[in-house]
Amino acid sequence: MYTLGYDLGSSSIKVALVEIASGKSLAVISEPKKEMDMLAPNKGWAEQNPDDWWTHICKATKQLLKETNIQPNEIKGVGISYQMHGLVIVNEGGIPLRNSIIWCDGRAVDIGKKAFDELGHDICSHKLLNSPANFTASKLKWVKENEPELYKNSFKAMLPGDYIAYKLSGKINTTISGLSEGIFWDFEEEQIASWLLDYYGIAEDLIPEIVDTFSDQGHITSKGAMETGLKEGTPILYRAGDQPNNALSLNVFNPGEVAATGGTSGVVYAITDNLSVKESSRVNNFAHVNYATNNRRIGKLLCINGAGIMYRWLLNNLEVASYQEMNELAAQVPIGAKGVIILPFGNGPERMLENKDLGVQIKNVNLNIHTKAHLCRAALEGIAFSFVYGIEILKTDGIKAKVIRAGNDNLFRSPIFSTTIATLIEQDIEIYNTTGAIGAARACQLFDGNYTAFGKQIMDNDYIMSYSPSFEKKEYKMAYELWKKELEITLKNN
Repeated sequence: MYTLGYDLGSSSIKVALVEIASGKSLAVISEPKKEMDMLAPNKGWAEQNPDDWWTHICKATKQLLKETNIQPNEIKGVGISYQMHGLVIVNEGGIPLRNSIIWCDGRAVDIGKKAFDELGHDICSHKLLNSPANFTASKLKWVKENEPELYKNSFKAMLPGDYIAYKLSGKINTTISGLSEGIFWDFEEEQIASWLLDYYGIAEDLIPEIVDTFSDQGHITSKGAMETGLKEGTPILYRAGDQPNNALSLNVFNPGEVAATGGTSGVVYAITDNLSVKESSRVNNFAHVNYATNNRRIGKLLCINGAGIMYRWLLNNLEVASYQEMNELAAQVPIGAKGVIILPFGNGPERMLENKDLGVQIKNVNLNIHTKAHLCRAALEGIAFSFVYGIEILKTDGIKAKVIRAGNDNLFRSPIFSTTIATLIEQDIEIYNTTGAIGAARACQLFDGNYTAFGKQIMDNDYIMSYSPSFEKKEYKMAYELWKKELEITLKNN
């Protein structure tokens, strides 16, 4: 018997098939084959059509069933992971009224800042564990202010994963973890933050019904079955945002455990039972997948928007054929890239930099000595230094990392990137070959609460290697301090 996992990203949709007994991944299909477009009607905006997501999910699911020759009745549950902080607004018929305003869209920054100031920093930090900032609640307020007729016709406001679950099951619901990522949840009162909604003038009935993260959240309808190829009645047993789900995929559930990802954006996600909000303007605090009133597990999320997208930009604009070639070029250059420094923050406002939008900065290039190899090294180091800078922020917020686990994505496959981080934080980094879709499929088993078996499956199937600190610590530290100095100068001037 098997479970199916979806991972709704901003670049692609992945679907994974996992064998229940062993936890082994049998197949992972990605759609579309070319990265999905982000629509940008104005500078700093980012939108996607929710029904494009659904089209790719249906195509990928049918392809997976065909390639594996698995019968739909052999699939016993579906799990969903999705891009966080997005907003999908539907009418009473469940039809989206506009494109989704996705995670990296910056249009609501000023709305969130104003709310933080007027409601009070202490109240927001202690009740929401965050500033309202540029999250889903603030995006919904933007729609109310700027598209009032559309807002009047709104029936429910959903996160991207809620919309996919609705398309599968016909039921509109959400989770506490999801509400916390949208900044709709009051951690002191353990309920929807009605006072924030009142301030924004948002009707509480726009918020979907709440279900548990690991629970029977609905069953695939006849329409959902026809469009995906799955069996009608198959239960949806799990749903979480991509970063909590990535942590789950890496067996990160307890205080001191840290998950790191290096995709289009980079993330350091640390688990704590400490409700410290010292860095709430730079670090997000969300209910983790195993959060409960008697088991307060908070995920402290630090995001670096300008991460993998920086390396991808170089891939697209240098005369190179692959990331592997770029990594090989970078390895020819010494630590510090002979003075070339890249600040990789070119993917919108950076929350860890107080929502400043610096753009990419390439500094100290000497046209007589520097080559594309130096740019590759400086980019890898610059992104790695951004991670280290973020980990330093987390330390000031009370995080004491005991173990750091990362997925085997493009950045962490680079020895330069991983060794740079391991050396500067003086800690091994464990690498696992897994994906969010595989994690979402396995998470269906946690419907029964067996965390021990879940963790064993991850170790048995996914562990690859660990990167250890380099003996060249002095050189890495010197390069980092020069990079950090350039960052601080740039921040001061912006």
